[in-house]
Amino acid sequence: MNQSFKSGFVTLIGRPNVGKSTLMNQLIGQKIAITSKKPQTTRNRIQTVYTDPEKGQIVFLDTPGIHKAKNKLGEYMVNVAQRALKEVDVVLWLVEPTTFIGAGEQHIIQQLKKVQTPVILVINKVDTVKKEEIPASIDAYRKVYDFAEIVPLSALKGENTALLIDLIFRYLSYGPMFYDEDTVTDQPERQIVAELIREKALHALDEEIPHGIAVSVDKMRERKGAGITDIDATIICERESHKGIIIGKGGSMLKKIGTNARFEIERLLDCKVNLKLWVKVKKDWRDSDFLLKNFGYREDD
Repeated sequence: MNQSFKSGFVTLIGRPNVGKSTLMNQLIGQKIAITSKKPQTTRNRIQTVYTDPEKGQIVFLDTPGIHKAKNKLGEYMVNVAQRALKEVDVVLWLVEPTTFIGAGEQHIIQQLKKVQTPVILVINKVDTVKKEEIPASIDAYRKVYDFAEIVPLSALKGENTALLIDLIFRYLSYGPMFYDEDTVTDQPERQIVAELIREKALHALDEEIPHGIAVSVDKMRERKGAGITDIDATIICERESHKGIIIGKGGSMLKKIGTNARFEIERLLDCKVNLKLWVKVKKDWRDSDFLLKNFGYREDD
């Protein structure tokens, strides 16, 4: 055991669509968390693992965005995010490079004031503004909370991400690995597959529908000796009218979602994939405890 080896848990928080999943995928070096420009993309707490054989191991928790809940799914997501703040060694709070600290950010500041955990402020998307605008942004945030560190970076370009890793290790304790060094996530493959299908649906569909969809993987079986995995999955939506849009004219939309998802799933599983998609309507599933549990949103996870 390396005596200088450190390990610990780090959670990423921030308003929806600030780049949490993009940052985590960048730090881990492969795609685990799904990304899209629509809010509520991340619904479950996803653990991913960064291991440096010399320095240590960081277990990242990518939580759903903290926001004001409108239904049971929303409440579940906010509870998961808030609980994570107390259970980790370091909190990474992602914000955009702006001097305006809106109601959503103020709400997060109030949550942070309730915990003792060191908070590193990550000002993401610095590639979208002029360099000289960044100090004003740092200054605005420094006035509202006592951060352990402030790091401007670009998750998309990988700019300053190595510095962030070094700073995280500074706040971790010496200790053993939690996972084997070749582990990158605790997510079961089926769940990642379901999330990849949901991501492709989010990308392809109109603004209104995606919040109301879930994906369940009904079958996932490898054909013996053929190097092919057969996957049957169902996209669940809340209305008949949505079902028609998801299927599209002559099945065109469903085919597009399936083709895009299959490409990513083949990269994940490293084999050929035969993917079959269905669409079902389950009214108000986001307010049904039974259906939420059925789709994998469990409070005790």
